[in-house]
Amino acid sequence: MGPLFPAACIVLLAVNAAVLQAEDYPADEAEAERGTTNDILFDDYRGKGCVDDSGFVYKLGERFFPGHSNCPCVCTEDGPVCEQPECPKIHPKCTKVEHNGCCPECKEVKNFCEYRGKTYKILEEFKPSPCEWCRCEPNSEVHCVVADCAVPECVNPVYEPEQCCPICKNGPNCYAGTTIIPAGIEVKVDDCTICRCHNGDWWKPAQCLRRECLNGQPSS
Repeated sequence: MGPLFPAACIVLLAVNAAVLQAEDYPADEAEAERGTTNDILFDDYRGKGCVDDSGFVYKLGERFFPGHSNCPCVCTEDGPVCEQPECPKIHPKCTKVEHNGCCPECKEVKNFCEYRGKTYKILEEFKPSPCEWCRCEPNSEVHCVVADCAVPECVNPVYEPEQCCPICKNGPNCYAGTTIIPAGIEVKVDDCTICRCHNGDWWKPAQCLRRECLNGQPSS
Protein backbone atom coordinates (compact mmCIF):
# COMPACT_ATOMS: atom_id res chain seq x y z
CA MET A 1 0.00 0.00 0.00
CA GLY A 2 2.97 2.33 0.59
CA PRO A 3 3.88 3.00 -3.09
CA LEU A 4 0.33 4.15 -4.10
CA PHE A 5 0.31 7.26 -1.92
CA PRO A 6 2.95 9.21 -3.72
CA ALA A 7 1.23 8.51 -7.05
CA ALA A 8 -2.08 9.91 -5.79
CA CYS A 9 -0.35 12.98 -4.56
CA ILE A 10 1.25 13.52 -7.93
CA VAL A 11 -2.15 13.24 -9.66
CA LEU A 12 -3.74 15.78 -7.33
CA LEU A 13 -0.91 18.21 -7.79
CA ALA A 14 -1.20 17.93 -11.56
CA VAL A 15 -4.96 18.64 -11.45
CA ASN A 16 -4.48 21.67 -9.21
CA ALA A 17 -1.83 23.07 -11.50
CA ALA A 18 -4.15 22.72 -14.50
CA VAL A 19 -6.95 24.52 -12.65
CA LEU A 20 -4.67 27.32 -11.64
CA GLN A 21 -3.46 27.72 -15.21
CA ALA A 22 -7.05 27.80 -16.48
CA GLU A 23 -8.03 30.46 -13.95
CA ASP A 24 -4.96 32.63 -14.58
CA TYR A 25 -5.24 32.69 -18.41
CA PRO A 26 -8.08 35.25 -18.78
CA ALA A 27 -6.35 37.62 -16.38
CA ASP A 28 -3.09 37.34 -18.26
CA GLU A 29 -4.86 37.94 -21.63
CA ALA A 30 -6.71 41.00 -20.35
CA GLU A 31 -3.48 42.38 -18.92
CA ALA A 32 -1.78 41.86 -22.26
CA GLU A 33 -4.61 43.69 -24.05
CA ARG A 34 -4.35 46.59 -21.62
CA GLY A 35 -0.66 46.77 -22.21
CA THR A 36 -1.19 46.86 -25.99
CA THR A 37 -3.78 49.64 -25.70
CA ASN A 38 -1.56 51.79 -23.56
CA ASP A 39 1.18 51.62 -26.17
CA ILE A 40 -1.02 53.61 -28.73
CA LEU A 41 -0.97 57.35 -27.99
CA PHE A 42 -3.21 59.81 -29.82
CA ASP A 43 -1.99 63.41 -29.98
CA ASP A 44 -4.46 66.08 -28.94
CA TYR A 45 -4.03 69.24 -31.04
CA ARG A 46 -6.91 71.18 -29.52
CA GLY A 47 -5.72 74.72 -28.85
CA LYS A 48 -2.39 73.92 -30.49
CA GLY A 49 -3.15 73.34 -34.17
CA CYS A 50 -5.57 71.90 -36.75
CA VAL A 51 -5.69 68.61 -38.63
CA ASP A 52 -7.12 68.25 -42.12
CA ASP A 53 -8.81 65.20 -43.67
CA SER A 54 -5.50 63.68 -44.69
CA GLY A 55 -4.01 64.01 -41.20
CA PHE A 56 -1.73 66.95 -41.95
CA VAL A 57 -1.24 69.29 -38.98
CA TYR A 58 -1.36 73.08 -39.33
CA LYS A 59 -0.13 75.65 -36.84
CA LEU A 60 -2.30 78.32 -35.26
CA GLY A 61 -2.82 81.19 -37.69
CA GLU A 62 -1.92 79.09 -40.72
CA ARG A 63 -4.23 79.06 -43.74
CA PHE A 64 -5.10 75.76 -45.40
CA PHE A 65 -7.69 74.12 -47.64
CA PRO A 66 -9.52 71.28 -45.91
CA GLY A 67 -10.61 68.30 -47.96
CA HIS A 68 -11.81 69.18 -51.46
CA SER A 69 -12.90 72.72 -50.59
CA ASN A 70 -11.55 75.61 -52.64
CA CYS A 71 -12.29 78.08 -49.86
CA PRO A 72 -9.40 78.61 -47.38
CA CYS A 73 -9.60 78.10 -43.62
CA VAL A 74 -7.54 79.65 -40.82
CA CYS A 75 -6.39 77.50 -37.92
CA THR A 76 -7.47 79.00 -34.57
CA GLU A 77 -7.50 77.80 -30.96
CA ASP A 78 -11.19 76.96 -31.43
CA GLY A 79 -10.53 74.98 -34.60
CA PRO A 80 -10.61 75.85 -38.31
CA VAL A 81 -12.48 79.00 -39.27
CA CYS A 82 -13.41 78.78 -42.95
CA GLU A 83 -14.44 81.59 -45.29
CA GLN A 84 -17.93 81.47 -46.76
CA PRO A 85 -17.96 84.41 -49.17
CA GLU A 86 -21.02 85.56 -51.11
CA CYS A 87 -20.01 84.56 -54.60
CA PRO A 88 -21.18 86.77 -57.50
CA LYS A 89 -23.81 85.33 -59.77
CA ILE A 90 -22.65 83.67 -62.95
CA HIS A 91 -23.72 85.48 -66.13
CA PRO A 92 -26.67 83.63 -67.69
CA LYS A 93 -24.87 83.69 -71.05
CA CYS A 94 -21.68 82.21 -69.61
CA THR A 95 -20.46 79.23 -71.62
CA LYS A 96 -17.31 78.37 -69.62
CA VAL A 97 -17.11 78.29 -65.80
CA GLU A 98 -13.98 77.51 -63.77
CA HIS A 99 -14.01 76.31 -60.16
CA ASN A 100 -10.33 76.78 -59.31
CA GLY A 101 -10.96 79.44 -56.67
CA CYS A 102 -13.27 79.74 -53.72
CA CYS A 103 -16.02 81.08 -56.00
CA PRO A 104 -16.86 79.86 -59.50
CA GLU A 105 -15.62 82.23 -62.18
CA CYS A 106 -16.99 82.83 -65.67
CA LYS A 107 -14.23 82.64 -68.25
CA GLU A 108 -16.24 82.95 -71.44
CA VAL A 109 -19.52 84.67 -72.25
CA LYS A 110 -21.51 83.88 -75.36
CA ASN A 111 -20.77 86.64 -77.88
CA PHE A 112 -23.41 85.81 -80.44
CA CYS A 113 -27.17 85.56 -80.80
CA GLU A 114 -29.32 82.62 -81.75
CA TYR A 115 -32.59 83.23 -83.54
CA ARG A 116 -34.75 80.65 -85.27
CA GLY A 117 -31.90 78.18 -85.57
CA LYS A 118 -29.35 80.68 -86.92
CA THR A 119 -26.49 82.53 -85.22
CA TYR A 120 -25.63 86.22 -85.61
CA LYS A 121 -22.73 88.38 -84.44
CA ILE A 122 -23.13 91.07 -81.81
CA LEU A 123 -24.70 94.24 -83.36
CA GLU A 124 -25.41 92.38 -86.57
CA GLU A 125 -28.65 93.43 -88.28
CA PHE A 126 -30.74 90.97 -90.24
CA LYS A 127 -34.20 90.39 -91.67
CA PRO A 128 -35.61 86.97 -90.82
CA SER A 129 -38.70 87.81 -92.90
CA PRO A 130 -39.72 90.64 -95.23
CA CYS A 131 -41.70 92.31 -92.44
CA GLU A 132 -39.11 91.96 -89.65
CA TRP A 133 -35.98 93.97 -88.90
CA CYS A 134 -33.81 92.52 -86.15
CA ARG A 135 -30.50 93.17 -84.42
CA CYS A 136 -28.23 91.07 -82.20
CA GLU A 137 -27.78 93.16 -79.05
CA PRO A 138 -24.61 93.22 -76.86
CA ASN A 139 -26.38 91.10 -74.22
CA SER A 140 -26.77 88.32 -76.83
CA GLU A 141 -30.50 88.91 -77.12
CA VAL A 142 -32.34 89.59 -80.38
CA HIS A 143 -34.65 92.58 -80.65
CA CYS A 144 -36.98 92.80 -83.64
CA VAL A 145 -39.30 95.40 -85.09
CA VAL A 146 -42.23 94.32 -87.23
CA ALA A 147 -43.16 96.64 -90.07
CA ASP A 148 -46.46 98.47 -89.74
CA CYS A 149 -47.89 98.46 -93.25
CA ALA A 150 -50.05 101.29 -94.48
CA VAL A 151 -53.48 100.45 -95.79
CA PRO A 152 -53.24 100.02 -99.58
CA GLU A 153 -55.25 102.51 -101.64
CA CYS A 154 -56.73 99.89 -103.90
CA VAL A 155 -59.12 96.99 -103.78
CA ASN A 156 -56.74 94.52 -105.41
CA PRO A 157 -53.34 94.80 -103.63
CA VAL A 158 -50.68 92.19 -104.36
CA TYR A 159 -47.73 90.82 -102.39
CA GLU A 160 -44.40 90.79 -104.17
CA PRO A 161 -41.58 88.43 -103.15
CA GLU A 162 -39.18 89.86 -100.55
CA GLN A 163 -41.57 92.73 -99.84
CA CYS A 164 -43.40 93.03 -96.56
CA CYS A 165 -46.33 95.26 -97.41
CA PRO A 166 -48.85 94.81 -100.21
CA ILE A 167 -48.69 97.21 -103.14
CA CYS A 168 -51.15 98.54 -105.70
CA LYS A 169 -49.51 97.62 -108.97
CA ASN A 170 -52.11 99.54 -111.02
CA GLY A 171 -52.44 102.49 -108.67
CA PRO A 172 -55.42 103.54 -106.51
CA ASN A 173 -58.82 102.24 -107.55
CA CYS A 174 -62.26 101.30 -106.31
CA TYR A 175 -65.29 99.22 -107.20
CA ALA A 176 -68.05 100.45 -109.50
CA GLY A 177 -70.47 97.58 -109.08
CA THR A 178 -68.32 94.57 -109.88
CA THR A 179 -65.95 96.57 -112.08
CA ILE A 180 -62.69 97.99 -110.78
CA ILE A 181 -62.07 101.54 -112.01
CA PRO A 182 -59.01 103.76 -111.49
CA ALA A 183 -59.27 106.62 -109.03
CA GLY A 184 -59.06 110.30 -109.97
CA ILE A 185 -60.97 110.17 -113.22
CA GLU A 186 -64.50 109.64 -114.46
CA VAL A 187 -65.00 106.26 -116.03
CA LYS A 188 -67.80 105.27 -118.36
CA VAL A 189 -68.72 101.81 -117.20
CA ASP A 190 -71.45 101.39 -119.80
CA ASP A 191 -73.24 103.52 -122.37
CA CYS A 192 -75.51 105.02 -119.74
CA THR A 193 -73.33 105.16 -116.57
CA ILE A 194 -70.32 107.27 -115.58
CA CYS A 195 -68.60 106.55 -112.25
CA ARG A 196 -65.85 108.15 -110.16
CA CYS A 197 -64.00 106.91 -107.04
CA HIS A 198 -64.31 108.84 -103.78
CA ASN A 199 -61.19 110.89 -103.03
CA GLY A 200 -59.21 108.95 -100.40
CA ASP A 201 -62.09 106.62 -99.64
CA TRP A 202 -61.17 103.80 -102.00
CA TRP A 203 -63.08 101.21 -99.95
CA LYS A 204 -66.36 102.96 -100.69
CA PRO A 205 -68.24 102.10 -103.87
CA ALA A 206 -67.76 104.60 -106.67
CA GLN A 207 -70.14 107.50 -107.18
CA CYS A 208 -72.02 106.84 -110.36
CA LEU A 209 -74.24 109.02 -112.53
CA ARG A 210 -76.74 107.18 -114.68
CA ARG A 211 -78.35 108.91 -117.62
CA GLU A 212 -81.74 108.08 -119.02
CA CYS A 213 -81.21 105.73 -121.92
CA LEU A 214 -83.47 104.67 -124.75
CA ASN A 215 -82.69 101.30 -126.31
CA GLY A 216 -79.21 101.36 -124.73
CA GLN A 217 -78.41 104.83 -126.08
CA PRO A 218 -78.29 107.98 -123.95
CA SER A 219 -81.15 110.33 -124.64
CA SER A 220 -80.28 113.63 -126.28
